[in-house]
Amino acid sequence: MAACPQLRTVAERVREFADLMAKRRGDRLTAWIYRVHADPLPALHSLLNGLRRDIDAVTAGLSTSWSSGPVEGAVNRIKTIKCQMYGRACFPLLRKRILLSQ
Repeated sequence: MAACPQLRTVAERVREFADLMAKRRGDRLTAWIYRVHADPLPALHSLLNGLRRDIDAVTAGLSTSWSSGPVEGAVNRIKTIKCQMYGRACFPLLRKRILLSQ
């Protein structure tokens, strides 16, 4: 990183963003976006464009302790069962297998 100042800057900005996520500091997101925008880092600028599209949701996601992990896990389990049964059975059997697998 000593040979490439841009790489050092990217690493620093990524660490800052990781700190925002880990400590749930959504209130500091706007300041982080301005700092990254001032740097000549095109890869992070594309990230900024994505964050800006729905800044309210990103800020809420970084600020609250709510998680959709359990719901995503249940959806993944159902999709796995559905994939395993593809072409073998109808909906009532799929429904029964999903209900019995809990």
